[in-house]
Amino acid sequence: MAWGAGVTSVVVLAVGGVGAWIYQDLNDNISAADVDDKLGGDRPENLSPGSQNILVVGSDSRDGANAKYGKDLTTMQSDTLMVLHVPADRKWAAVVSFPRDSYVEIPACDMGDGRTSTPHKAKINEAFAIGGAGGEVAGAAACSIKTVEAHTGLRIDHFMSVDFSGFKGMVDALDGIEVCPEQAITSDKARLDLDAGCQTVDGETALGYVRVRYGVGDGSDIGRIGRQQEFMNALVKKAKSKLTSPNALYGFLRSATKSLTTDPDLAGIQPIYALADALKGIPTDRLSFLTVPNYPREADVPTDKANVVWQYPQAADLFTSLAKDEETTKTQLQTAVKDLVYASAVRVRVLNGTGIGGRAAAVAEKLSAAGFTVTGTGNAPESASETTVSHPAGLERQAAVLSSRLPVTGVPSSASAEADEGVVTLVVGPDLDVDELG
Repeated sequence: MAWGAGVTSVVVLAVGGVGAWIYQDLNDNISAADVDDKLGGDRPENLSPGSQNILVVGSDSRDGANAKYGKDLTTMQSDTLMVLHVPADRKWAAVVSFPRDSYVEIPACDMGDGRTSTPHKAKINEAFAIGGAGGEVAGAAACSIKTVEAHTGLRIDHFMSVDFSGFKGMVDALDGIEVCPEQAITSDKARLDLDAGCQTVDGETALGYVRVRYGVGDGSDIGRIGRQQEFMNALVKKAKSKLTSPNALYGFLRSATKSLTTDPDLAGIQPIYALADALKGIPTDRLSFLTVPNYPREADVPTDKANVVWQYPQAADLFTSLAKDEETTKTQLQTAVKDLVYASAVRVRVLNGTGIGGRAAAVAEKLSAAGFTVTGTGNAPESASETTVSHPAGLERQAAVLSSRLPVTGVPSSASAEADEGVVTLVVGPDLDVDELG
């Protein structure tokens, strides 16, 4: 179920028509992992009561049946990371994919083995491995939740984690899924040898198809996300077409539930039924599959050819819209991301308006690490009651990029005739927490 938000809708018809023993079998398959005691108290508020944000993780662990996919990993991994947003009015929904190469700060997490990790910058999928160092899904999910919440401002209400073997079983129970690669794909790492053109693939081949990255297209994780989203749509349609086949439906649900681990409040057929009931009436054209706007970090840090950074202010705008329960479509997002400004293209002068020594230098260091071009630091002419951004005419977009990266809500930004040409000026106020900047 975690590989396609709409797939949960098949449960609606399934639960009412099966015998009690099948119901219990499916119900007992779902594992529960309590994360509440691992999240701490510093979490975002839910700005839209009635809506839900569900973190969905495709587990890349190498335990049990998954061992043959590689012995180089000794920790739990998240191969896929998404957030399903279900609005309060249940008239639309959005699935937001997070590129696994997203370069973010991983907060301090309980590692489940008596240790606590140190905050550091890394790929976002590392959070699952850090929290799961002790082998428990609860810790892995908790660290992923903390990381996503810290960088999006979204309050995560539930989580789902599904592993490799369950995904294969879902596909096989539906007698395969049609895929249409434009070019032949061969990958020893993904255990995949696929001809070009439309064809129906079994679970083993489907797994390789959604996992393969290198040697296909531009070899990026973004390309893989596109294939995964296309596959999810195909999986949803095939599952719905099998609703009249009890054997196929039971096999699908059994594989889905056996591979599923959720938080306690979602761990059962009844709560999943409730979620499915909320989703079933959403029109297909109002279920949006989105990807966090991003670009190669190499554009800001030439030596980094392995990571991507999120595009601002577009990423911040997306998260704010979801937090406020406002619909964002794929078309709207695609239009917004065309207005791309690299952080390195933003020249910033940092002035200290707090009266606390060294504050401008500390902020400048953080901004430089984030890719911004810092032209200088100094003290503001007078003390500031709040953080502000000013810029000469024509640098509105650059100012917006800087403002959206600051851990302060509603940073005032204005054009100023006194601003240095080509430079955005940041006056650091007492409301800016340097530790949260990055």
